[in-house]
Amino acid sequence: MIYILEDDESIRKLVIYALETQGFEAAGFENAERFWKAFSEKKPELVLLDIMLPGEDGLSVLKKIRKEDGKISVIMLTAKSTEYDKVTGLDMGADDYVSKPFGIMELISRIKAVLRRSDNKASALSGEYKNGKLRISWDKREVYVDEESVALTLKEYELLRLFIENSGAVIEREKLLEKVWGLESERENRTLDVHIRTLRSKLRDEGERIQTVRGVGYKYIGEGQ
Repeated sequence: MIYILEDDESIRKLVIYALETQGFEAAGFENAERFWKAFSEKKPELVLLDIMLPGEDGLSVLKKIRKEDGKISVIMLTAKSTEYDKVTGLDMGADDYVSKPFGIMELISRIKAVLRRSDNKASALSGEYKNGKLRISWDKREVYVDEESVALTLKEYELLRLFIENSGAVIEREKLLEKVWGLESERENRTLDVHIRTLRSKLRDEGERIQTVRGVGYKYIGEGQ
């Protein structure tokens, strides 16, 4: 089930129609109140979430979704020309964003890519992970180093998850880009090393477990490896 929270009726109806023609089950809501009512009765697999909404805005809704269930995929819809809301949404746990006006086929492709990434990670990690001073609650998407909360962006979090899931194994750069960035791999290729460097810095001493394998990629060293 895919929910779309969008106050523009024409956009909402068009997206629902497009999703249904692609075989998805979809439901639309014009405000947060109706969205939360449906959410309490049945949780969706993915939410298309407009930022600018009457009453409760999209970022507030995103924050609550993440508290309720960290496994639900969220794609932000934004008409704003600035990067602030996009970056804020990603940092708060959105899986992707699409700027308005958008092409329906582009939106469908992004939805499929996010769902593929969600399927790839759904089987692996749940509960809590501990390694040295690092502690992670996978269900809540919370990361701690020496019991101090660490604020990771979505991309940083997904990189860390992928490293731990493949602890001790070398992960090629191409695989990291495919698994974490999906459709954006070509655009984000030059920023992979920057994300790794920032992730290492945020994890402090624990960041040394992420090792560079020159000319190939990276690997994560777990306890006893």
